Amino acid sequence: MAKSKPTAPAAAPATVAATSNATARARRPAPLALVKNDAWLAPFEPVLRQRQERLQARLAEIEQYHGSLLHYATAHQQLGLNHDAGRGGWVYREWAPGAEALSLIGDFNHWDRQANPLHKLEFGVWEAFLPDAEYDQRLAHGSRFKVHVVANGQGKDRLPATLRRAVQDEQTKDFAGQIWRPDTEFRWTDQKFRTATAVKEPLIYEAHVGMATEEGRVGTYREFAENVLPRIEAGGYNTIQLMAVQEHPYYGSFGYHVANLFAASSRFGPPEDLKFLINEAHRRGIAVLLDIVHSHAVKNEAEGLADFDGSGNLYFHKGERGNHPGWDSKLFDYGRPEVQQFLLSNVRFWLEEYHFDGFRFDGVTSMLYHHHGEGVAFVGYDNYFGPAADEDAILYLQLATTLAHEFKKGSLLVAEDMSGLPGLCRPIKEGGVGFDYRLAMGIPDYWIKLLKHTPDEHWPLGELWYTLTNRRAGEKTIAYAESHDQALVGDKTLAHWLFDAAIYTHMHVVDGDPGAARALALHKIIRLLTLAAGGEGYLTFIGNEFGHPEWVDFPREGNGWSYHFARRQWSLGDNPDLKFHQMGAFDKALIHLAKARHLLAAGPATLLKHDEENQVLAFERGGLVFIVNLHVERSLTDYRFWVTQEGKYRVVLSSDSARFGGFDRPDEAFEYETYEHQLSLYLPSRVVLVLAQA
Repeated sequence: MAKSKPTAPAAAPATVAATSNATARARRPAPLALVKNDAWLAPFEPVLRQRQERLQARLAEIEQYHGSLLHYATAHQQLGLNHDAGRGGWVYREWAPGAEALSLIGDFNHWDRQANPLHKLEFGVWEAFLPDAEYDQRLAHGSRFKVHVVANGQGKDRLPATLRRAVQDEQTKDFAGQIWRPDTEFRWTDQKFRTATAVKEPLIYEAHVGMATEEGRVGTYREFAENVLPRIEAGGYNTIQLMAVQEHPYYGSFGYHVANLFAASSRFGPPEDLKFLINEAHRRGIAVLLDIVHSHAVKNEAEGLADFDGSGNLYFHKGERGNHPGWDSKLFDYGRPEVQQFLLSNVRFWLEEYHFDGFRFDGVTSMLYHHHGEGVAFVGYDNYFGPAADEDAILYLQLATTLAHEFKKGSLLVAEDMSGLPGLCRPIKEGGVGFDYRLAMGIPDYWIKLLKHTPDEHWPLGELWYTLTNRRAGEKTIAYAESHDQALVGDKTLAHWLFDAAIYTHMHVVDGDPGAARALALHKIIRLLTLAAGGEGYLTFIGNEFGHPEWVDFPREGNGWSYHFARRQWSLGDNPDLKFHQMGAFDKALIHLAKARHLLAAGPATLLKHDEENQVLAFERGGLVFIVNLHVERSLTDYRFWVTQEGKYRVVLSSDSARFGGFDRPDEAFEYETYEHQLSLYLPSRVVLVLAQA
């Protein structure tokens, strides 16, 4: 018997169900862009959304009570010692809710702890007003001051939290704050400088002002501007990353045990000289990043913020959580609103007051996790999103990247993270943290491991290629063969590892020592491979571009307070009779080629040939063909490999050029032509060639 057609009412439930499903689909938010790009993140999308929601809630709260994030980040304008022309005097404020009493002391009142007491306002803030009628001449430019804090029945002389300048007494070695109001303000002339225009892809010169002189002493901002900036410009670098700018009491800490976050280190000169340096860099088309330290701070009480109000929990976590297990320092309490505001104000301050163009955030791994990355292998996504993640620190970093990008369009933000957190360098709207670049910390570690443990003839090219190119898709990376980390005492620079004792005895250009020839060849190859395949940006440490000898070691008791290893021997790189000069010449040629071809802005490198037997790698990137022969002795004739584009090719850079200390074996004037998508060329041992279509 034939079935009758269903009537209209019978179809209604299905229609309702379909409508309900469509509504449910419409209500379900589309996957975050971060998750779309990485399916392994799907189980953790709720965590990513919670982070977004928490950020939006915090921003809404800030806007409700402070108007905007930019206005919120002005704690330094409210706290500390500031002149208020409207009130006709100096206003000093300090946040110290746990303190019993505070007083402002200094040479203006003969360090009398009773003369200028503060009175307590709301929210744990204390204030004192010093009218111009009485203090205008006494609180003069150059005057020194501190704050006396009484807590738990004991009084201590401390440095104000938002201090703009700290100076050390040569005799007593004691630090004090210093009023800085010169008669003439610094005049900026960099109004037309734009980071996005100057830095198409970052070529970063990591530098330390104090060790930038050849003499055994502390260098200055002015000397750096006058003597080192021209070298950086000539070398082709478009970005400087300045270390050790935030004031730190111990010079040997390399600037990473900061005491006064708002003070430019006075040991290098006055604030105007740092401004001169940055202004001059901008005049030369070079951006300047601050190596900012918000991951921890010095534990010193006399110079820093530790136990400032006697509560044991003000800027830092209370108890053991407030101590970094490996760095002997204090850890910020990022969940406390006042600490958030303090650190965010610090971000704004350096961008606004000194015209920095962005930051390299130090120790981000330590911030991201409660375990600070100590003894942890990040082998799965659970490591990133489990209970070990410090959600307060992640919220702070999202606020900081939002603030920096909002306050200064085009600012560059680089994260020092070894964990590989997904989304660290993606926009917050996609589910990320908002940084622009991360440091490729695995690459320099790998080079050092190879040089320490594996003879040249056994270098695993597949593993090397994987290390150079293994990075998270869509997140930009700064590649480097070595930074200050690899040069610190207890280790050696790459040049020192390669040359060993020959770095002192076989560096003349006419010296044919085979060990030195090997070292020179590999120094060039390591740098080229790192830059060409390792990332979307590149970094070198001051002096290492010409193979600076030895390590870095600041004056300390253990070395007799010597400056011998805390300086840069520029004369070595400048001397055309030395191999140092040849290494520097190669670095300059490499950087200028990468810059001219916008190599780092191109997509990832494409492997063309991986030949373990002959120790050859060939790859393409940005329209250039790179081919390297790492064999210790075998030179290859009529060596053929496939390329994607047919046509004629010419050599645009050869590491074997005589001007780079090579032997001029390949004919750089020769024009190669493909046959069936293959190139055939002569490839000497320990040589890398870069070819471009003619």
